[in-house]
Order: sequence, then structure tokens, then C-alpha cells
Amino acid sequence: MTSVRSAALISLHTSPLHQPGSGDAGGMNVYLAHVARELAALGVAVDIFTRADAQTGPGVTELAPGARVVSLDVAPEASKTELAAHAGEFAEAVLAQGFGPYDVVHAHYWLSGLAGERLAEAWGAPLLHTMHTLALAKERGRGSGEPSEPDGRASAERGLIERAARLIVNTRAEARDVEELYGADPDRVDIVAPGVDLGVFTPEGRREARARLGVAEEEFHVLFAGRIQRLKGPQVLVEAMSRIPQTAPIRLSIVGAASGAGELDLAGRIAELGLEDRVSLHAPVEARRLADWYRAADVVAMPSYAESFGLVALEAQACGTPVIAAEVGGLPQSVSDGRTGLLLPDHDPERWADAIVRIAADGALREQLTHAAPIHARAFGWQRTAMFTLQSYRVAAGL
Repeated sequence: MTSVRSAALISLHTSPLHQPGSGDAGGMNVYLAHVARELAALGVAVDIFTRADAQTGPGVTELAPGARVVSLDVAPEASKTELAAHAGEFAEAVLAQGFGPYDVVHAHYWLSGLAGERLAEAWGAPLLHTMHTLALAKERGRGSGEPSEPDGRASAERGLIERAARLIVNTRAEARDVEELYGADPDRVDIVAPGVDLGVFTPEGRREARARLGVAEEEFHVLFAGRIQRLKGPQVLVEAMSRIPQTAPIRLSIVGAASGAGELDLAGRIAELGLEDRVSLHAPVEARRLADWYRAADVVAMPSYAESFGLVALEAQACGTPVIAAEVGGLPQSVSDGRTGLLLPDHDPERWADAIVRIAADGALREQLTHAAPIHARAFGWQRTAMFTLQSYRVAAGL
């Protein structure tokens, strides 16, 4: 039976080889790496095209049999905000090195879409597009101090949405956004939820993880994991901690690195509030070490202002840790409110402090959330994500 045998995945601004939680690397990097591996396991030869930088260098890196990352020496010093001007150059570099043709082209994020259109045309392949985030949705939820989206981004997204053969979105909420904010044709929108690595993120070993990370058993441990930027909201948690009485045995760990424009001075604010003994900052870590952090936490907090899905929430729940999350974007799908965590309607530090104290004080609620969290997460495996992605590829290719 004729099928899709090869796919070019485009990730212009960030590489799946980068450490999530640093720079521009986050959930999308995890998504790309896992979907590529699982597609390859299903018999699809996958090449992910990205820029080389000082961390990776140019060349070809094998992720798994049948899945490669191709890092190209194009505009290595350009910032994310400058990359739109280099999308055509990036596409021409791919073609100049003789790659292709591929059965489908799948672009990730709007910058990649600009390059993906040129490559799809050159190879006579359908273009599929995954936005990951949307300019108009981010502007709607932009927090105080967060910079505006680049001029022309929303217009470019609208054009990609009009021209792509298929749009793959993470959640029902994102489907509504592309349809209502951008006028996407619902018949060309496929909802494919991201997954979680159920072999790495498991609930076993909580006591050992806390001992390794120096978390006392009597402490209620709150964790934030992700990029340090206003959009992700770690500043909300710092302010919330200042509202919690110092006598309460509650501590906050923040795991991540600064990202994007308008750097957030968390260390300065922590010192200003006198929270050095209760709030600690830590560098990003690889997946297995991150799983330890999740297991060592009593709750993971995600006060994001915008979130296309929220892989951190799934990973935390897979480790048996409840999640407190803002009720934005895809988080209402990744967190089952009242069953595996709590969804909060805004970013008021008082409300976040109250939610943290509530779970810390209510042992029965905590036990209920902890029990249900990994059960919920088991419904989201990367193999499932890849199977539905491949089905979207087949529809785009007319198979």
C-alpha cells in the first residue's frame, strides 16, 4: 500500500539537540525529538532541519535509526527576532546541499513555515504546519512587561494557515484559536495531542529523589520548571511565596534559564523580598534529572500567560506529582481540574499562594491528586502522537 515514507521537519529557530529550559528551547524541542523517533519507528525516514550554532555546530546527528537532525550553517548569530529575514536563505541552503525530495514537509513555528513553503514547493510535497504558539493568542494573554510579538508575525501566520495542506494543533483550544482568530478551515485542522516519555517520567522513587536533591521530608516542595521569562510566570510564584507565612514549611525551586527579551531578574526580586531561604534557582537539567525534580516536588506550578499545551504538566503528572496551572491555552486539557491538579483563572499572587497552602494543608486532597495524576498522564504517549501525526501526513498527501 502506498504510504508516506519520508518527512522533512523544519525547526528554524531552535534545535531538538538543545537543552529544554534554556534559551529558546522548551516543549517544542522535546516534541520534535520524540515525534521524529516514533515516526521513524513507524517506517518514516525523518530529517529535522535546523540552524547550527556554537552549541551544536553544522552537520548531521542521528537521533535514532531513521531519524536525523541536520544542522545548517545559516545566520548562526541571528537572534530569534531577526530570523524571518533569513528563512529564504535557510531553505536555499537545504536545497543546495542536495537534500530531498520528501513525501511531506512539516514546519514547526511560524519562522519554519516561511522556509517550509519554499521547500514544499521545490520538492512538490504538501506542507503541514504546527504553530506551537500563535501571535494573536499570545497578545491576548501577554503579561505585564512581556514584549509584543514581532511586526508581521500575525500576518505571516495567517498566510501559512491559508496555504498549508493541513494544520496540526495540540488541543481543542488551539483549534478554536486558529479558526476564530485566523479564519482557518476546520476541515484542514487536525488535533494531535503531544505526549510524554512514560519510560523516563515515572512515579517510583519519590523518597530517594528528595534525598538526592536535599528536600526534607517535612517540607512542602513547590517546583517551577521551564524558561525564565514573564510569559511563563515564575515571577508570580515568587510573589506568591512572599504571601505565605514564613512559619509554613513551604519552599519553591525554580529550574530553568533566562530566555527571550526583557530578562527577568528573579534573583534580585527574591533577595528584595527576603526569600533566599525559601526560594532557590537551579540550572536546566536533562530529562532523567528533571524527572527526579518532579518526583521530589509535592506540586508543580505553571502560572503561564500562554501555553499551547504544557508538556511540563504531563511530565509532572506522569511522575505522580499534581499540578497547579493557569487556565490558559492547552493547560485545561493537560491538567484535569480537581482530579490531577488545580486550574486557576488568573495570575493574582494571593490566589496562587492560597492554592499552594490549600494543597499543602489538605492531605486527603493531595493524596487524591497524587493518585490520579499518573493515570491521567498514561493516556498521552509519544507513539500515539506519532500515529495520529502520520495519519495527518497521509491525508495531506492524498493517500
